[in-house]
This record gives sequence, C-alpha cells and structure tokens, in this order.
Amino acid sequence: MLRIEDTDRERSTGENVEQILDALRWLELDWDEGPVSQASRADRHAEALKRLLESGAAYRDSATAKEVEAWKAEHGAGSGYRGTPVTEPGAAVRLRVPDEGETVVDDLIRGPVRFPNRSYDDFVIARGDGSVLYNFAVAVDDAEMGIDEVVRGDDHLSNTPKQLLVLAALGHEPPRYAHLPLLHGPDGKKLSKRHGAASVQELRESGYLPAAVRNYLALLGWGTADDTTLMPTEELVRRFRVEDVGKAAAIFDEKKLRWVNGRFMRELPLEEYAEAVARHLGRELDDRLRGACAIAQEKAQTLDEVWPLIGFLFEPPVDDEKAWAKVMKDGALAALEAVRSALVEVEAFDAGAVEKALEPLPGRLDAKPGRVYQPIRVAITGTAVSPGIFESLAALGRDESLARIDAALARLRS
Repeated sequence: MLRIEDTDRERSTGENVEQILDALRWLELDWDEGPVSQASRADRHAEALKRLLESGAAYRDSATAKEVEAWKAEHGAGSGYRGTPVTEPGAAVRLRVPDEGETVVDDLIRGPVRFPNRSYDDFVIARGDGSVLYNFAVAVDDAEMGIDEVVRGDDHLSNTPKQLLVLAALGHEPPRYAHLPLLHGPDGKKLSKRHGAASVQELRESGYLPAAVRNYLALLGWGTADDTTLMPTEELVRRFRVEDVGKAAAIFDEKKLRWVNGRFMRELPLEEYAEAVARHLGRELDDRLRGACAIAQEKAQTLDEVWPLIGFLFEPPVDDEKAWAKVMKDGALAALEAVRSALVEVEAFDAGAVEKALEPLPGRLDAKPGRVYQPIRVAITGTAVSPGIFESLAALGRDESLARIDAALARLRS
C-alpha cells in the first residue's frame, strides 16, 4: 500500500510528493494499491474523531502550550499532562491516556519496548479547526485500510505508542511493527550530505543502476546467513526476513555502493549496458557508442564514469597538462616514434593485431610497458586514464590514431 501521509499541508507540496513517486519509480519499487492521499480521507478521520469524543475516550481542551508547560513544571517532568474538558468547539482534541500501566510495542526487530503511560500527556489528536494530527490519521488509516505490517525507521518508534493508544480507543487490533535502524555514515554519525549523495535522485544523476541501489540498500542492517553480497531483487525478496534485521545503526558507505554498482554494470549484457549509457548521456544509441561501451565496461563503476573513458572517441583529446607533464618525458618521444612505425605496418587494425604489433616494443626499447603505453594513452586521449590501450587504438581507428600520435610527436619535438 502506497499512502502519501500529507496531513501536514505545508510540507506535503505537490513537488515533494512527486519526488517520492519519482524515486520509487526509478528504483523500480512498485506497489499493490495507491497512491492514496491521507488528506483525501479527512471525512474518515472526522468520523473516527467524532466517535472518540462521543465515547469520552477523547475530549476538548483549551490549554495553551505555555499552560501545559506550567502544569508539567508543577507536577514533575515525568508526569503526563491531563487536561480539563471544555465544551467550546474551537478547542483542540486530546486523547485520554491511562494513568496506570504501560503501552508495549511488540517490535519484530527489537522485541517488546515498554512505555509507561504516566509519562505521556493526553496528546492532541486534532487541532481546534478540526484537522487531525499525524499519529491519529495514521492509526485510523492503518486500521481501515487493513494494514497488518508496518516497517519503518526507528525514529518513528516514539510515535508508535501513541498510535497503539488511538487504535485501542477505537477498538482496532494493531498491525505488527518493525522499526529499522537509521543510516549512519562511515564516521558513525547520522547520514547527511557530507557523506555523499543525499537523495535517490542524486544517486540516479551520479550514474547508479536501480538494481544495484536496491541490492545495496537491502543489505544495510540485514544480511544473508552466508554473507552473499550481490543478489538480484527476486533473490533478495526470497531470502529477506525482517526478524534478521540488526538493531544497530547501519553504515551507508558510498564507496561500497560504487563497488556494488560496478559489479552490476560489468555483468550487464552489452546491449543493456549501452542502452543505460545512452540514456544517461542523452545520446542516441548507435554502433559507435556500442563499440565505445564494449571497451569501457570493465573500467567504469558508475554511468557517470563512462564518458570520461570514451569521450576521446567522439571528441578531440582533452588538454590535461598534469598528465602531459607526468608522462611525456624520459623517452616518450622515442617510444611514440617506435609506436607510430609499428602501427603503420598493421594490416587489420583490430585490438589483437594492434597488441601483436606493440607488444615487442618495451623489450626492444629496454623500457617498462608503462613507459611505452602511457605516452600512447596521453597522445590519443589527452589523459592518463582510458580503457585498454590496444582496444582504444582499435576503436579510434588507424587514421585518427596516427593523426593524434603525429600531433603529440610534433609537440614533443617543438
């Protein structure tokens, strides 16, 4: 059941609701019923409120926030406020909380969590204008919609006793509750923008795959008995048991997410990989892009990382002065001259033939492979990072490869 809990009209703007729906659609998390706007059920909330007022389980109280504070100061901080019923229609509505006993949340993850009733105020369930508050609306909707299981963050645990008290006053059986640990960053502090992406939309824009994000999120606070890390969604569904979720805060580490995403990207069929890259780049998928993706698939961990690897196939080399200064020295001129001579002789300009032509050069020049191959990389891409050098040359083609090597030679000789 997808329910938009929008009783707070200031926060529940159309834009905020659409962001929720957009995130769920991108994550490919579907739902059986809804979306249902909680605000659209105002008549059902009003009817339930009327029942509680008529039964005496709730009452109107005109006390202001300052008056409640004064009452609590007089009676002690551990005592819940008990109001004085009034008949004036513009007063807020409070639920009567028992003075004795306790309200027990039988949590599927934490076990029984006990809350002494005497510490709770007779809490407000509706404002003076008749609009109901979150904990009341949620309890009514859970009961009337037949919700039998609620899984949510443990920042809601303090709300649950109030919802149980509302359900009891209305004569409804409560759902089962499971309160998940909140996410922390690698430094152990509450997750925030400083730890990386702060929303699903930012993960999408950064080039993560929905399936990888689903996989990683599922493992935050929960894991399989055999510590399997990479699983398709169907297997996650089959294996998941909410009782196996841990109580401690889960650590969201974007580096680990990048690793998971990279594994998912490498295991995609090439056509699906190329389609994902094309969508992310906003480019048409053609044979040229397919070929570019084929040589980058083993390197990139996110879709964002693909273009820096393949851009040289579509645009002139970038001007990376640091890469040039680091690589184009100490024998780079002689290496590129030898490379050019070898490439000119290659007949079928494919990766295998290019590799066969260049492989003898490090030995012939008495140089480490990096001293020969890195100058090629900088010459054809402008940077010190690219897909495999043989595959890159083959994808670029003989004429363009030689032209870029010639330009680099001319710069080295000047």
